[in-house]
Amino acid sequence: MSPISIAVLAVGMSIDSLLASVGGGASLRRQCRFCDAILVGAVFAIVQMITPLLGWAAGAAASSYVASFDHWLAFGLLTLVGGRMVLLAFRGEEEGAPETSFIGTPVTLVMTAIGTSIDAMAVGVSLAFVKANIIVIVAAIGATTFLMSAGGVMMGRLIGNRFGRSAEVVGGLVLIGLGCLILREHLLA
Repeated sequence: MSPISIAVLAVGMSIDSLLASVGGGASLRRQCRFCDAILVGAVFAIVQMITPLLGWAAGAAASSYVASFDHWLAFGLLTLVGGRMVLLAFRGEEEGAPETSFIGTPVTLVMTAIGTSIDAMAVGVSLAFVKANIIVIVAAIGATTFLMSAGGVMMGRLIGNRFGRSAEVVGGLVLIGLGCLILREHLLA
């Protein structure tokens, strides 16, 4: 693969993570710190690097099995996290209200990262067929995802400061929408 093809693939694989990160940053109740953005970028990048490696390793043998449920898994995870964000946003801003952002808890952060990276497994399977240099591609996907996700959290926080609870609801709806788009894409294919 050419460097331009790798760059386009890396950006394409990172778009879901960017959108989720903007939603997560917008719904963060506490002050967003730079380390929050770094943490989200790192978790999203690591998961986004692991999933194409798993797909590449599985190769053609498991691709039909994985393809039969990957879209449902992504849909379920993103809908669960997004729905939780929307519901908690409507609980109000009373003292001690639970965190609505997936950034607030490690489990929801990892679930969201997995939900946004399931499609990368299928990409990994296809990369095995074209005998692409998986290490270079995975490194490019990881670096791009890190930068886009960390930047997305900071951008989302600016939106959240300006629009408050509305931004939290929109962030949750964005995650649900991503899940629906992944499901729609696989069902129409």
